[in-house]
Amino acid sequence: MSTSSVSKGCFVFKPSTKKKKHLGLEDHFTGGCEGAQNSGKRYKLCQDLWDQIKTDTESLQDELNRSILDSLLDFTRKCSSTRQHGDWASQMRASEIPTAALVLGVNVPDHDMTFQSLSELLQQLVTPHVASLQAKECGGMKGLRRVLERLMGTTVTVDDDEEEEPEQTSTETHKSMHCSLGILCDWYKSKTRKSSTGTPGKKRSSPVKDELQQPPVVVIFKDLEAFNHRVLQDFILICSRYIERLPLMFIFGIATSPSTIQNMLPHSVSSLLCIELFQSLSCTQHLATVIDKLVLTSHFPFKLNGKVMQVLISIFLYHDFSVRNFIKGVQLALLEHFHSQPLSVLCCKKKEALANVMELSQRDLERIRQLPSFRRYTEKQDAQEKVNLMTDDTHLKVEFLFYDLRKYHKNYYPVLRCLHTLTSSLPRYPLGKQIRELHLICLEKTVWETEEYQSAMKLLRMLAKDELIASIQRCCGTLKPVKSKKMMNALIQMEEILTKIKQLDENAPPVDNSITSPVKSLSQKKTDLFQLQKTLLEMNETRRTKKLSPFETVRNEALELIDGLVKSHLSPPEAQTLYEVCYYTSSATVRRHLNATPRTSIQAALSNPYHYLQTEDGSVSNAAPDICIAYKLHLECGRLINLYDWLEAYATVASAAEGNDPDSDTFGKVDEVKHARFIQAVSELEFLGFIKSTKQKTDHVARLTWGGC
Repeated sequence: MSTSSVSKGCFVFKPSTKKKKHLGLEDHFTGGCEGAQNSGKRYKLCQDLWDQIKTDTESLQDELNRSILDSLLDFTRKCSSTRQHGDWASQMRASEIPTAALVLGVNVPDHDMTFQSLSELLQQLVTPHVASLQAKECGGMKGLRRVLERLMGTTVTVDDDEEEEPEQTSTETHKSMHCSLGILCDWYKSKTRKSSTGTPGKKRSSPVKDELQQPPVVVIFKDLEAFNHRVLQDFILICSRYIERLPLMFIFGIATSPSTIQNMLPHSVSSLLCIELFQSLSCTQHLATVIDKLVLTSHFPFKLNGKVMQVLISIFLYHDFSVRNFIKGVQLALLEHFHSQPLSVLCCKKKEALANVMELSQRDLERIRQLPSFRRYTEKQDAQEKVNLMTDDTHLKVEFLFYDLRKYHKNYYPVLRCLHTLTSSLPRYPLGKQIRELHLICLEKTVWETEEYQSAMKLLRMLAKDELIASIQRCCGTLKPVKSKKMMNALIQMEEILTKIKQLDENAPPVDNSITSPVKSLSQKKTDLFQLQKTLLEMNETRRTKKLSPFETVRNEALELIDGLVKSHLSPPEAQTLYEVCYYTSSATVRRHLNATPRTSIQAALSNPYHYLQTEDGSVSNAAPDICIAYKLHLECGRLINLYDWLEAYATVASAAEGNDPDSDTFGKVDEVKHARFIQAVSELEFLGFIKSTKQKTDHVARLTWGGC
């Protein structure tokens, strides 16, 4: 049984005896893509990497927030201890409520994780009485009920009069709230009396534990800017009257500026708060740490190419500043890669990849041979080796080149960090101040052929002795943790150069800093690009006529070593063999999923409903929903649409869709049912913003959009 109405979901149908199968993530890997024979392994690898991303980012966020969370814990302990030792009145007036103003920044999606960690730490280490509030839960004063429910762990009844009449006078509101807070005071008093009395037969607790027998009651306002000003003011006024009986504390979550408190609260209310400011790390610092620990590491096999990275960073910088959404973008790319790339079964740890290589099917081996990077590799081999790679499956498995990509990553990231430590302190930041900027250049270009790299190397050739020593020491610190043989050899060479510089003759004539180290003078004062180019040209002309000093010789040796490392290990990943196995490259897919276009999606659904209304057998009824019929008919109209003509056209199309006889007298006639369905479809189009009523003509509506999908 089927209907042609847009509201067919409202009709009652008898349930089918067949159980509908719900497709999960694993089912999507099994069907709908190539390489279904290894879909189980790819699904497991994707799930493991997904969990690893989630675990690593959560621990990293906790580590980044550790400092400010510890400060908040110390603040709550200090206020609670001061009150219990009888010094509360001397430290602050009796009507003042200790308040922590926590400035978190505009990355609102990331705040939930911070407040969750804060609530857990407060409940574990300071007080069990913690309640978190959001503005959408507290539209009126009755929102206090939620505070009581979360603090007391029960359901608090509210008078019917209060529910029906949210707009009350100030006196009536205060009276009802006094009673509610009085209940909370009695409940808190009974709780603290039980904890202080303890069970009979047990020894009295230590003085340190006695301090926690009257823990504070903490109320967290997650999004202070979104709260109603009047509600917040009344709540603070009421709470200030109970501060002697109830050790209340507030934590304000602020996204913009601390001045928000003064803008929202008048002086008579803000003076009741003893406010202390806490500033978290900026969202850009969080992103830099996440990229450094999660993306720029050889331990994580899945990688993003330069265009995908640029899309994710652009969305972060120009949309929401949310590190959490950035991670979701990485997870989306991970899911798309393992779903669409059959060879992603090899994107795993070395031992697992070796086992999966030996289990590759004939079809998978042919996919390897068709990869552009593999074809470039075979073109460089001799004739016999080329024939073996293209025809002998066993030889291809034995000579599998995926591990060369692992070695590439193992050397790429240390050299990248080394180059960044050298260039990030230069004036004008030729290769970018952030390491992600340098990483994007290396992903998309041959970095040593760029003008930025050439300018950076010219500036590095002007470093003075102390600056050069500090730069080489930073590079050594970057290379020390790396276990690669090439990096260990590079570290030994750098240490030898560092020793040579330190052992230069102390009695040698001093180096003219105005010539050999103009970088320091340029960085200390503002300069334009013309002045910088002029200084470089003068330096080059001087070097042509001047004999190099021992220091300049050693400095050139150090920079030649750095240049050799860059040319050996910072080539773009597309130049590596089988990079398609690990690198996700579809930036258009990521942008389409993350940059939502609701209007385009709605127009596509109204124009082609068959792509969305698929049934179990893959077919769909010939009768389109009413709103789709009305939408397509309105596309044929001009700026003003005559409702009666629109209705007649709709009735004709609906009759044809229902399969009525075109020669019958009732075909295309407007009856009550069609009239009601048309009115509902027009109302839905008006709700979606495609049309609106107009005063020019009473029987017309104005069209608000032009064109189809």
